[in-house]
Amino acid sequence: MSVSDDTIVRVAGRGEGVTADGRHVPFTAPGDLISAGGVITPGPHHQTPPCRHFPECGGCQLQHLDDASWSGYLVDRIAGALAAHKLETEIRAPLLSPPRTRRRATLHAERRGRQVHLGFTGQGSHQIIDLQECHVLAPELFALVAPLRGLLAALIPNTRRINVHLVQTDQGRDVLIDGLDAEGLAAAEALTAFAGRHKLARLSIDEGFGATARWEPEPVTVTLGGVPVPFPAGNFLQATPEGEAALVATVCEIAADAGTIADLFAGLGTFTFAFPRARVYAAEAARDPIMMLKSAAALARRPVFADHRDLFRRPVSSADLGNFNAVIIDPPRAGAKEQAVEIAGSKAPSLAYVSCNPGTFARDAEILCEGGYKLDWVQPVGQFRWSTHVELAAKFSR
Repeated sequence: MSVSDDTIVRVAGRGEGVTADGRHVPFTAPGDLISAGGVITPGPHHQTPPCRHFPECGGCQLQHLDDASWSGYLVDRIAGALAAHKLETEIRAPLLSPPRTRRRATLHAERRGRQVHLGFTGQGSHQIIDLQECHVLAPELFALVAPLRGLLAALIPNTRRINVHLVQTDQGRDVLIDGLDAEGLAAAEALTAFAGRHKLARLSIDEGFGATARWEPEPVTVTLGGVPVPFPAGNFLQATPEGEAALVATVCEIAADAGTIADLFAGLGTFTFAFPRARVYAAEAARDPIMMLKSAAALARRPVFADHRDLFRRPVSSADLGNFNAVIIDPPRAGAKEQAVEIAGSKAPSLAYVSCNPGTFARDAEILCEGGYKLDWVQPVGQFRWSTHVELAAKFSR
């Protein structure tokens, strides 16, 4: 069946639709028709964006896509990145997080006259979109937006822009405000009253010297693999419970029978604690997370060796990796070229690679495949609802 040159056939990397003859048209979905004058006739995959702030708000880029076309976008991004490195493999159907499930987000705030605007920045700009609704944030977190405006109205000076980090933890909502000077008795009393009134798990302020808790009735934790792990303010946590569960289940499928596991870029232990019967070596460069992982493992009596180690400057050697039944790697967006070289030279039989950047993943995958690994399949995960952000977990084997 032929496709008209005026039909949108795919969605490009930045979220714009592409016609059969190569034109890029913003806010279109596969199947949309574009007239000679640029009028868009919605096709079967074009949905009405649910949020009043779309497309101005930078929190979402793809609210006009239905789940089928968003899934296709995720698959295309990964396939395109792999093809650039002359690789191809099975790409599974993406696992998508539902709306209103984000348990971690960073909002921005600044004063506009007597009012404070609080929200995400706009698409391609630094302007703050003052959130009146949000279809990605968990309701518990969005419920804090209006009260936080009131608190910040009394604390933000005229010219200061600050960041507000929100996380849902085991004890409830954790709030970290950075860039705010909160000196004096009045500010201290306002912060304490706010935290108590809204039953926060913790309220912290970072005035430029690191986060300091102003309110924390009991130690804040996040449960990973059944183990409560102390949670440092502002630390990384998978964005949705569903996304975390999808990544953990995929990694467990890859390393199911491993008795010894190396977990590289372990963070707080998202994957470390997913294997209660295995002996796990966990390496992480950030000091606070690896210390929290170590203490949690000790209390839970898990056979974990936690190593405070910069894997960019000092990757685990290929010889040492050969002692493990499986390797798990979850690097930041820059990927892990130096560590991938060592893995490629190792005898580790199985590798689970978790990535938030298809481009650097594909680069590292090429290194691994040149070293003798086979890329068996890739599992996309749509954790950032209606976003161009792509996450994945991939299986490599000898």
